[in-house]
Amino acid sequence: MVDYKVTVSTSHATTATTFNNVFIKLVGTDGESERKWLIGFRGATVSSFTVSCPESIGKLVLIEIDKQRLPLFPEDSWFPAKVEVKSPEGDTYTFPIYRWITDSEVYRFREGTGLCFFEDNHHLGRHSRQQELKQREEDYRWDVYAEGIPHNIKAKSPLDLPCEVRFSFTKTTEFLFTASTGLTELQLKGLDDCKESWTDIDGIDRVFCCKTTPISEYVQDHWKEDAFFGYQYLNGVNPMLIRRCTALPSNFPVTGDMVSLRGQRSLKEEMKRGNIFLCDYKRLDGVKTNTINGKKQYLMAPLVLLHKTPDDQLMPIAIQLKQIPADDNPIFFPTDSEYDWLMAKIFVRSADFSEHQLNVHLLRTHLLAEAFAVSLLHNVPMVHPLYKLLIPHTRYTLQINNMARLLLISETGVFTKFSASGGEGMFTILKRSMSSMTYSSLCIPEDIAERGLEDVPNFYYRDDGLRLWDIIHRFVQGVLGYYYKNDTEVHKDSELQTFCDDKCAHLCNIISSTLAELVKFVTVVIFTCSAQHASVNTGQFDYGGWMPNTPISLQRPPPTTKGTTSEATMLQTLPDVNTTAQGMATMWLLSKQSSDFVHLGRYPEDHFNEEIPCKLIKDFQGELQVLSAAIKVRNESLEVPYTYLDPTEVENSVAI
Repeated sequence: MVDYKVTVSTSHATTATTFNNVFIKLVGTDGESERKWLIGFRGATVSSFTVSCPESIGKLVLIEIDKQRLPLFPEDSWFPAKVEVKSPEGDTYTFPIYRWITDSEVYRFREGTGLCFFEDNHHLGRHSRQQELKQREEDYRWDVYAEGIPHNIKAKSPLDLPCEVRFSFTKTTEFLFTASTGLTELQLKGLDDCKESWTDIDGIDRVFCCKTTPISEYVQDHWKEDAFFGYQYLNGVNPMLIRRCTALPSNFPVTGDMVSLRGQRSLKEEMKRGNIFLCDYKRLDGVKTNTINGKKQYLMAPLVLLHKTPDDQLMPIAIQLKQIPADDNPIFFPTDSEYDWLMAKIFVRSADFSEHQLNVHLLRTHLLAEAFAVSLLHNVPMVHPLYKLLIPHTRYTLQINNMARLLLISETGVFTKFSASGGEGMFTILKRSMSSMTYSSLCIPEDIAERGLEDVPNFYYRDDGLRLWDIIHRFVQGVLGYYYKNDTEVHKDSELQTFCDDKCAHLCNIISSTLAELVKFVTVVIFTCSAQHASVNTGQFDYGGWMPNTPISLQRPPPTTKGTTSEATMLQTLPDVNTTAQGMATMWLLSKQSSDFVHLGRYPEDHFNEEIPCKLIKDFQGELQVLSAAIKVRNESLEVPYTYLDPTEVENSVAI
């Protein structure tokens, strides 16, 4: 007789244990064991057993696991993490599971070494793979929320999602607590139902002071300043719109004698030197706007011209609020009256809210991340190297997006009810954004180069993002290079090609038939789901909590002639009290980090067990630590620290 030492690990998650009887069978290249009852197993975190066989069963290929309820006891759910088996020859085999087992069916799990995926000729191994993918096809089905935007998982509510991808108990509890306490505060103050306009700025402050951050307080103090207005295009929540301007668009008739530039050079000279920048909100042009509290709302499609001054500040020098030049569409300048210029900037900041939330945030991180996740979970077996690399970057994404469809962008959702672009306008913007999105714009090195922003000073999103991209890319290159030795192996991998042919890749019109293309695509997925989402999500309350800096809606049209604005005009234009309160509470909720946050570089589930990939993970984590330390040192000297791409602050996935 020969003995196999079997160690079963159960997840630490709440309710992961089982009181059912658990059975296991070992399957090897030369035979298989008897089905073994793991006597005394009651769901402990780690339990060890011995499985005896008359002789060696060769190299282990897979295990079969099932659980059976005890007489008179109900069947319960069990979440095993992994099974490790030490053979009599001294080899250790790891079988990752990481799924809920809720019934008495027999489940097969293959040995986790990724290389075995390419060598899997055992008939039970093939059957196991087919069984796994068949179940996945049932669990992760595509659905269409709206034509013209990425498809999503088919699920009416979070309870329809597979158990493995739902929030943990901790995440659920904290999320609901944050949401409910925010709403309770609004109700106690009578703000959630107050449909009146603001009568003074101090009134906004009384709401705002309930919840603040150091940066949101800075925003409150500096939101009117031109330098801060320009700064936000680089390091606020939407660093994706600004681009270098080499020629003014024909619909923005700014001439050199209209603007005064620091440094005494002309507009034409500064444009040649690369010091002029443009932000064009053309995707918002003509969008049907919302009606809130019975009042029509207003959303402009501005053009904004900015100048990099000799002291490296980015200053707005001209704003046109509508796309088509006209007598009733004046171009505003810093030399105009205080409130003419301030109102122009407020309309720009409100437009930026819709551009950011719908294109930069919802589409380019949340919806893309969901498409990546469903494609992965629908098509790729657990022991595949692509699954191992990407599964941490899908955590909680399917549930948070499902909740967004239910609570934010549904007919009764907060965004639909309280933003200028809610409802029909939202889908117009999403479809326009989707049709204009390019694969290269998801690759930060190419995006920065295409927008001509390589040498703009004080651009911390670019600096930190490029370093993160490089670290992720080299890590992915190392891991995939371990499994795929050449382009032919990539091309012959049927599961990989199915994944790349699925809807996620069709979003970007890419082909992953070479190793270099695959490495780039996987880098895009990881960067989008982690760093890019962090850069456009984490600072939402920082920059939007003080409502006048980021109004989610405006309820009076912009001035059509100069000299007609005042503080009273501004207050009447800003959103009503209840709209303001709902926006602030939602931004607070969506910026709140959970205590079970998993930051970039962590692989809490042991899918990788080969020596080289494990070493690459440690090297990856080490490089991220070095970058984090450098960012912290730099931030010590900044008036406004840029922390959103500090690896210790970047969540592994789109989880909020």
